[in-house]
Amino acid sequence: MAITAQMVKELREKTGAGMMDCKTALQESGGDMEAAVDWLRTKGLAKAAKKAGRVAAEGLVGIAEAGRKAAIVELNSETDFVARNDRFQALVTEVAEAALTTDGSLEAVMAAKLPKSGKTVEAAVTDAVATIGENMTLRRSAALEVDEGVVAGYIHAAAAPGLGKIGVIVGVRSAGDSGKLYALGRQIAMHVAAASPLALDVSDLDPAVVARERAVYAEQARGSGKPEAIIDKMVEGRLRKFYEEAVLLKQVFVIDGERSVETVLRDAQKDVGAPVALTGFVCFRLGEGVEREEADFAAEVAAAVGQR
Repeated sequence: MAITAQMVKELREKTGAGMMDCKTALQESGGDMEAAVDWLRTKGLAKAAKKAGRVAAEGLVGIAEAGRKAAIVELNSETDFVARNDRFQALVTEVAEAALTTDGSLEAVMAAKLPKSGKTVEAAVTDAVATIGENMTLRRSAALEVDEGVVAGYIHAAAAPGLGKIGVIVGVRSAGDSGKLYALGRQIAMHVAAASPLALDVSDLDPAVVARERAVYAEQARGSGKPEAIIDKMVEGRLRKFYEEAVLLKQVFVIDGERSVETVLRDAQKDVGAPVALTGFVCFRLGEGVEREEADFAAEVAAAVGQR
């Protein structure tokens, strides 16, 4: 029987197993869906499905660096206890290393092979769910590369080398001294972790964000009763202040508290021996944006009593 993409999709939704595992199960069972589910269960691959509904908002952010390229990943678990597990930490490290061989997209990283076991990242995560016993999710990944210069990484409050709850990678393009460039890049990565910029430059800001800020400032200014000509100037002034707070190059460098980041880059030129420019940055904060379930113990008890 021909195995269709729809059949694979349906089995994946039923079990939570990986796509290739679902395809193999269907082939082994001659296309019988229930038999395929049983095949996955016997292999321990459907165990993950029973845990897939639980929120995975703990875990670790991992970084792997290789000179002009670095990768960053976020692997989530259900509890911080598992994040302190040596096996879990080793997995995050290997996933980050595998991400270095890709363009950083989640799809590419999931298909990449771990350097030690040769398993795909997707298969390794599925196996870890079955052996460790918690839902795990490779939530996101990214990579940065420069044609010359360095990509520097920083982990805040590291749980182990290259692993923590906040990770940043920064691309620094320059033909200057690589050691000095890395030190500068690491300082800027530390700044990003502390200052949470929304974009590298003003032109990189989401136009919708800028439009929303502009509308708010305009409404505030009109409330003051000022003439429209004055309102426009007030809005532009407040936007400049917004840029200084939200744009990396415009922010005051947290290391010295005086110069803007773009001034720091300009001043660094003499020290490193060549012009310096930032090409981009990525910052992952563990669990950022994940809706965590809030347990209401009293409601749970009441519900349990009501079911009896």
